[in-house]
Order: sequence, then C-alpha cells, then structure tokens
Amino acid sequence: MHVRNNLIVRPGLDKRFKTKALYELGRDYRRAGFLDRSKSALEGALELSGREGLTPLILGELAALAASSGDFERAAKLFAQLDHPRAQAHYLVRQAGERLAEGDDTLSRKLLKRALKIYPGSPEAWLAHILRACRSSDASKLNRRLADGLKRVPETMRFVLLEELLPTFMPNDGPMSTVQDEMTPNDGCALLPTMIEVIKARPVDILTTFYAGRILAACGRRDEALFWVRRAIALDSSFWPARLELMDLELEEQKLTPEFGEQLSFFVSQARSVKRFVCSICGLRQGRVFFVCPRCTSWHSIAYRMLLSD
Repeated sequence: MHVRNNLIVRPGLDKRFKTKALYELGRDYRRAGFLDRSKSALEGALELSGREGLTPLILGELAALAASSGDFERAAKLFAQLDHPRAQAHYLVRQAGERLAEGDDTLSRKLLKRALKIYPGSPEAWLAHILRACRSSDASKLNRRLADGLKRVPETMRFVLLEELLPTFMPNDGPMSTVQDEMTPNDGCALLPTMIEVIKARPVDILTTFYAGRILAACGRRDEALFWVRRAIALDSSFWPARLELMDLELEEQKLTPEFGEQLSFFVSQARSVKRFVCSICGLRQGRVFFVCPRCTSWHSIAYRMLLSD
C-alpha cells in the first residue's frame, strides 16, 4: 500500500499508471477491510480511467465492494453497467428482501418483477416469489409460481428451488432460506398436494424426484416418500443421497437391537452432514446453497454432488 500511495502522489506520473495504482490500492484496502478507503481509491481510478480497458475491472471491484458493504442498490446498478444480468437480478432480490423486512411490500414486489424482467431465469427471484406464495398459504399461486420457476430456471439450478423450500415443510427450528432470511419457515404441509402435483406434471428427473421424497418424508408421509425415493434410486442406483434417505425411512420398520439402532442412527446423522453442493468451476464443496461461489466468485455454478467422489 505504501509503495502505491507514493506512486499516486508522484508529480507527472502517467495517467495510466496512476489509474492502475489507484485500482490496485483499492483492492488492497478492500482485502484489508478498509472499505471507505477502498471505495475512495476505486472511484478515483474510475474517474481517471474514462473509457479505457481498465474500467470494467474497476466497476467490478466497486460492485463487489458495494455488495460486501450491504449496499445492494448500488451493487445492482454497477452490475447493470457491467451488463451482468445474473448479478444485477440477485442484488435486486436482496433489495426486495430488505424492503419486505421494512414493511414496504409494494416496492418489494416491484423489485422482484424487475429482477425477473432483467433475468427471467433468476433462481433467486423465482425462489422469493415461491416463498411468498408458501407464506400466504395460497395453493393456486404456489402451483403457478413453482411450475413457472421450474420451467424458466436453468436446468442445472432447478434443484435449488426445492432445496430452499424444504424448511417450509419442516419444524420452525429448521434452517433459514439463503435468499429471504426474513421469512420464518412454517409448517407448509398443507401445501404438499400442490407441490407433488407440480412435480408429477414435469418430465421425470432424478433431483426433483428425490426432493419430492424428502418433502413427503418431512411431512410424515412415509409410504409416499418411499415410493419417490425408490424411484430416484431406479433412475440412478449410485445416487447416494437417495440411498441415505431410503435407509433413514426403512430404519423405523426394522427390528434392531437398541445398541445397533443407536450406531446406525449415528452414521446416518454423520452422512447427512456431508457437504452436498459443489462449485462446477473450481470444485469448492459447501453445505448450503450458494449463488456465487465463495472461492472463485463464479455466478450460478452450484451443482449437486451426485457421487461422493465428486
């Protein structure tokens, strides 16, 4: 930082070198946690850069800085300048969540609609719409939004909608959604017929089949859950999460000694803690859904670990 500061104040320094020095200084400040200084340096670099080749890099750093500072409105605007619809839609959804938490439902809805207009396949925006329908217990609205979301979200990301819906069907101490953290999970089992109706109407694929089984199991519908989980295994016998769910569902029907039952339950609970998601770009494994990879910052690169060796 000291060397770059000395470069910046040097008289007669070429504009391009000064721009580069300010840009690198801004990055250094952000990594060190000096966000105000980072912003000042990056904005100085942007002012000097004009339309030169460094401008997109500077805008990207400013967008990342705004996002990490919680300024989602500015982050969305900067990503718009970068022509990055996925990121722009993401931060519009984050804004929508903030406005909803403040009680401004009208603006929140407008922001979600804008996000979908900018990027019609935004999993974050569809998830927010679906969670709203669940919270209102509006089965017909849930049917429409879930069907549309599963249709429009890119195939590789569709499972995220169902993964993030799971807490709605679990007890109130379940995990919170990573998109709309202000939405408290509730008992959504009354909406279960609608969920299964939508899934049945879709082309068969292993992940939606598997999640149908998980949701049914969460609602205590064991026999139906067994049908869907076994169906997932029939589609891919090596799909370990389905075999794990099947073992868990079958345990209660087995006559086991207390000691063996305790040991088996322990191993099942340990298996559930395996990180199920992976970045398809850099291979980072995560236990929770992510929309931007924490390591390589790739957008929408999440994939389900179909094999434990992945």
